[in-house]
Formats: sequence, structure tokens, C-alpha cells
Amino acid sequence: MQAGSPVNTYRHPHRGLPAGMFNSLANALMLARVRRAAMNYLPFPVLESDVRDVVYLTWMLDAEVVSPFVPAGVRLWQHEGQTPLTILTYAHRHFGPSRLGRLRSVCPSPLQSNWRLYVEELPGGSPASRTVLFLKNIMNSTLYALGTRVFSDALPTHLASSFHHVCHGDMFSTQILGGRGSAPGLSYRGRLNEEKRLPASFARAFGSWYSAVEFLGCQDAAITQVAGSAKLAYAQIDLPIDLELVRACSIQAESFECPFLQKLGASSDSAFGFVLPQVKFRAVSEMLI
Repeated sequence: MQAGSPVNTYRHPHRGLPAGMFNSLANALMLARVRRAAMNYLPFPVLESDVRDVVYLTWMLDAEVVSPFVPAGVRLWQHEGQTPLTILTYAHRHFGPSRLGRLRSVCPSPLQSNWRLYVEELPGGSPASRTVLFLKNIMNSTLYALGTRVFSDALPTHLASSFHHVCHGDMFSTQILGGRGSAPGLSYRGRLNEEKRLPASFARAFGSWYSAVEFLGCQDAAITQVAGSAKLAYAQIDLPIDLELVRACSIQAESFECPFLQKLGASSDSAFGFVLPQVKFRAVSEMLI
């Protein structure tokens, strides 16, 4: 993926004068340069959220198929020529600065969906320990979508025209509509189950259900291609997942629809899923590499 690739260019899902203003703000390279210069002298504002209802869906895809999305110098984790791509969708609970303390309870609680690959090596040959490469990030809040664009390089977010994510009892469902915007579409329904079974490709790659969940769910950092630059944004995160809380799940074949993933060879019967009821999330730092 070349510097300045339009893969994550923001396009607002609705028409009108505000949409044009939002597009200009979200894609303003000069504003991003000013913010980076200012942050050289300011401490990073640590962000925190009590995340809940996290649904992980992962597919083992041919590494060559996803290679156009991989920045120069980055090497993905692979097994037998395949690499995992995960979509995790969840609900924030009071996503805001940690320094607010109890006042963080006034912060909104948007929905979010992260689409990512798994990195083995960073540019220059540096090993990447528990690091993911963000492909897409989608939210249901204009405030947060534009806020991540203006104040961060690591989370170039797209705004969905409609976003539903519900977990009730043993059932869950997600529907993301991009409308006229740049957010990719996604739809599925599923349920929790007690059978902790791995699809064949995952069993060969990870050996056990718990090994697969630990690898796919536990991360310390994320990278993203920076628009208009040859550099990457590198963000450190704190995500202390309790593996004993994780539940197995499956999705209904007829309910799965995702043009972006289906073009890459993903299908409902090849997905490996699990659900994390809750976890404390913190964005700790961010820098360019």
C-alpha cells in the first residue's frame, strides 16, 4: 500500500453542505501536520473505555489476496500461505480521557467495529509483538469519527449511515450500512455455544481453541498507514483480556453479508468466532514510525 493511498479516505454517508465540510475536515492533511507538530510538545491524552459485547469474527485468507492493503516494509503473520483477518465489533461505555476520572461517565458510548490483520515484522525488520494492522474502523458517531480523524493518525475512522450491534442472552446481531459514505457494509446474526471447536485451517495454525483466542484477541499495539506519508502510526494499547470469560459463538450462514470480505474469499462457514462480554480498554500512546 503506497503512501497516500486512498484506502481510508473519509466520505460522509449523507449529502448536503455539512457533509462537504466534514469531508474536508476529516481529510485535511495540513491540519494533521499541525496537530503532529503540536503533539511533539504535549503529553498524549490517554483514552479509556469500559468496552462490552465484543464479537470477534476471523477468517483465514490467502496472504496474497490481502497484500494490497499491507504497507511497504510490513510483514504479516502467516501459516501455510494464509493470514487471519479479524472483525471485532463492540459497544464502548463512556469513551473518553482517563484523566477525567469519574467524570468520564458523561462521555458518550459509541459503537465501533475494527477490521485488522496481524503483523509479524515492522519496517526495518523489527519484530512486532502482538501488533495488528488496522484496515478499517467504523463508528456510529459523527463526533467520534471526526474526532479520531482530527486528533489521531492511528484510527482513521469511517462513519456508518446506520449501525446496530445488539447482544441479548445467547443471541447477537450486527448490521453496518455505509450508505453513500466510505464505511464498508457488514451484516450477520449469531449465537453463543458451548462447543469450543476450531475450523480446520485454524486448528492447523494454532493447535488449540485457547491458543487461537489468545493470539487473535490479545494485542499490545496497532499500526496504520498515514495518509500522505510514507510513515506508519504506531499506537500502544492496554487490553487485559480474561480468557476464562471468552465464549464460543457461530454465525448463521444465511445472515452473513460483507462485500469487502467476500471479495477476499471470506464466507460464513469459514469464520471462527468468539465473544468477550466486557474488558477495560486504554489507548496509551501514539507516534509515527
